[in-house]
Amino acid sequence: MNRIVWLSCITLLAWHPFTVAQQPPATSRLPQSFHWKTGDPVLAIDADMLPPSPDNPWHAVKDPSLVRHDGRWHLFCTLRKLRGDSPGYIRIAYLSFEDWSSAPAARWQLLDLSPDYHAAPQVFYFTPHQKWYLVYQLADQSRGISFGPCYSTTTDISDPGSWTPPRPFYDHKPDNLKGWLDFWVICDATHAHLFFTSLDGRMWRSDTTLADFPSGLRTPEIVLKDDIFEASHTYRVQGQEQYLTVVEAQGRSGTRGRRYFKAFVADSLGGPWKPLAATSESPLAGAINVDMTGEPWTDSISHGELIRAGIDEHLEVDPSNLRFLFQGLRDEDWSGGYGQLGWRLGLLEFQRQP
Repeated sequence: MNRIVWLSCITLLAWHPFTVAQQPPATSRLPQSFHWKTGDPVLAIDADMLPPSPDNPWHAVKDPSLVRHDGRWHLFCTLRKLRGDSPGYIRIAYLSFEDWSSAPAARWQLLDLSPDYHAAPQVFYFTPHQKWYLVYQLADQSRGISFGPCYSTTTDISDPGSWTPPRPFYDHKPDNLKGWLDFWVICDATHAHLFFTSLDGRMWRSDTTLADFPSGLRTPEIVLKDDIFEASHTYRVQGQEQYLTVVEAQGRSGTRGRRYFKAFVADSLGGPWKPLAATSESPLAGAINVDMTGEPWTDSISHGELIRAGIDEHLEVDPSNLRFLFQGLRDEDWSGGYGQLGWRLGLLEFQRQP
């Protein structure tokens, strides 16, 4: 939440289209080491969730992004069909539910954003525009949009048919980039920052003023180099002058493809980023520091999002209540190519050590 005085809060609520429960500022700091527990998957592909065709079923749910608003979770994620040569084989879907126990019974709805590839959503409320923003990666030949970061907006997050058609952040890919994916927007008091990775151990950042957003993004610059891969997500630590980036890494030895998350911190969104939990032996979250209750169902902690304390563009997380929604699968299910993987979603809960 923005740090504003009480009189400003009264003014804000007078024009704001809805009210948000005010949380007291967090006083705790980020832990220096991490240990989590998780139970059964909270969301998986169900034969009845959407009407698949016999030869082209949906088979994976991945890349979750969510907010808690008006007493409900609003979840956006990527759905993938088994056959990658079919139209619309990767789409963004939406569902809403009151609590996690009711998530499997929630109604799934595909967003009508594009007939072509689009995936990896991020959702947040942009206070200056009084609109919800959905940021995602898209390639849409029908609109002449090459692969890159795009956005849609709505004033009603609960209406999946209300999102505007995709608009690209850039007219063309910047010349200093070979590849880019998994786009993420976060704002400070003056600027909106776009982060992404390039599958080669580098994380990038661009920015524009809040007044110009979503236009005016500068040429991206490298802000982090490490053994990292994709899915970089950046947050403000509630109650602290600190930012946290979590980013997915690949296992370099042992079982093929096992994923885990590293964590880095900075005093500003411009960096520099310093390691917090950034090794395979001491990660933010991985098989090594996650305990499972019930039947083990995943060895990878992949493309996930920390659950935020609010809904707005500052993306605050409460360090005293860390939870992480992620995609996972077992090592033995890692076969047949990346497009064949049957990802499911799980929820990590941080365990403070005595």
